[in-house]
Amino acid sequence: MVNSEYAARLREKAASLPLTPGVYIMKNVSGKVIYVGKSRALKNRVSQYFHESGDRGAKTAAMTAHVHDFDYILCDTEIEALTLENSLIKLYHPYYNIRLKDDKSYPYLKATVGEEYPRFVITRKRESDKAKYFGPYTSTSTVYGLISAMQKTFGLPSCKRQFPRDRGRVQSCIYRQLGCVAPCDPEMPPEKYREAFDNAVSFLSGNGEELIAALTEKMNYAAENLAFEAAASYRDRIRAVQKLKEKQKVVASPDTERDIIAWHVGEPVCSICVFYIRSGMLVDSETFCFSGGEILDSSAIVSFMCELYARREYIPREINPADVLAQEDAEVLAELLSEEAGYKVTVRTPYKGETRRLCEMAKENAAQHAEAYTRSSEKSERSLIRLAQLCSLETVPERIEAFDISNLGDEAITAGMVVYENAKPKKSDYRLFSIRSTEHRDDYASMHEAVSRHAAHFADEGAKLPDLILIDGGETHRAVAVDALRSAGYELPVFGMVKDDFHKTRALVGEGGEISIASEQAVYTLIYQIQEEVHRYTVSRMSGKKAKTLTTSSLEEIPGIGKARAKALLAHFGGLGGVRNATARELCAIRGVTPEIAERIIEHLHKETK
Repeated sequence: MVNSEYAARLREKAASLPLTPGVYIMKNVSGKVIYVGKSRALKNRVSQYFHESGDRGAKTAAMTAHVHDFDYILCDTEIEALTLENSLIKLYHPYYNIRLKDDKSYPYLKATVGEEYPRFVITRKRESDKAKYFGPYTSTSTVYGLISAMQKTFGLPSCKRQFPRDRGRVQSCIYRQLGCVAPCDPEMPPEKYREAFDNAVSFLSGNGEELIAALTEKMNYAAENLAFEAAASYRDRIRAVQKLKEKQKVVASPDTERDIIAWHVGEPVCSICVFYIRSGMLVDSETFCFSGGEILDSSAIVSFMCELYARREYIPREINPADVLAQEDAEVLAELLSEEAGYKVTVRTPYKGETRRLCEMAKENAAQHAEAYTRSSEKSERSLIRLAQLCSLETVPERIEAFDISNLGDEAITAGMVVYENAKPKKSDYRLFSIRSTEHRDDYASMHEAVSRHAAHFADEGAKLPDLILIDGGETHRAVAVDALRSAGYELPVFGMVKDDFHKTRALVGEGGEISIASEQAVYTLIYQIQEEVHRYTVSRMSGKKAKTLTTSSLEEIPGIGKARAKALLAHFGGLGGVRNATARELCAIRGVTPEIAERIIEHLHKETK
């Protein structure tokens, strides 16, 4: 309960609120916003927090105990209050509000049906064009998996060639032997490629049965006309479609499109599970876990849905919460989503039938993910505690930062930094440093510069000091990092990650010498993961930077080609390989490329290839 010193005052202030829609903003003793909520009737809702006999959950009671004061903003409508609530949550990031912690946008599978040779591509923006979009999906790996399945099932090309540009340029292609419809073959009719692509689009649209029927009809027609090779091809395609269809979990009629949302309230972890059903099939799912003090009630679920659909940029016509939302929350959510979607969106909890069974399945998934998250968190906590003991740290290292250096001789000298919070990578905090202080390979000078530049931002608003800094290297690398920190005015624990002769993590080295972690399985696994991740991140970024420099500078060596024109050529032809394969006429399509310059490009790149 609220401290008795403030309880009477808060109850009196709440009792004076009007019975109108609005947003309330709870603050602690230091004035920090710890919770934002909305209500149809402010007086009734806010008063519930401060009644001694109020029936509240453990997390709500914990939040209320920290409330020192509250502000409120009156609104004309409930929708206005809900919209304002979400804006304030994004502004203040209150501890007790649930929120999506990353800023990712969801990927779509885009079918460029308006092109002569249409393709499947990944995009994160749904545009008003002639293309057909599927999704959004929860990850790019899901979309890449779909593209791969379409290529294998319908014989679509998986190479990097562009059509019609590359028709006739390939003498023999191994992909054709593997079942590709081979649009690179000039004798292959474009209509055959279009047919294969349209079949893939039809399947993704949920028309699997109709597609099989159409292919069967063509197979029978071919067999009747003694075109046995064509009939066999259709037979193989039918089998491939049937096999792919078996992998799709059909849960409703083909025209069904809905989302199932279920949640699990537990201690210390709460979770929300979302099933995405498109064309009657369960095409994707997503689970969100919250391990802080977030309050998961009807109002919080509504706020979560608003942010989720704002990011997905697509709202289905029906949303099925597994448990009943408060009537006022469900009504205002449906009204707001309908307004944003431009069509009626229904929010209802099913009580029977297949949809109810899916709700129970989603609830079970949410509970299982919460349990798994709890086990993982406990394991991570134990490894961090043991790491603190081994390194004699004053606190458990919740935030660990690791540095590595990578280069190609004296070129592309790069330092990378990765961040782990609670033993999990936090990729939004990764940083890359292009080294400026040395023109030649010098790992020590490079490390000193990277750590110094990073430490210069410790005083920035919102910056977090690391509890532990790890350096990929031995005692000298560690000493250089310590010196850089001290020069910036900071004393932080720094340890080097020492590798053995086989490039595997062997020990940590600190001020007191080496600390063996070979027998500490949990600690070894964590340090190994961090060392491999910082190495992977640094090398990949360095290699990408160098590759970009090489391709651009190669074209810039040609008289008449500057940086802007080189970039235009690479962008238009999809890289240096595309430029190399282009004809003089195609090169002249680029603004500023004359026939003379085109011949120079062809001559230069052919010499380079030889």
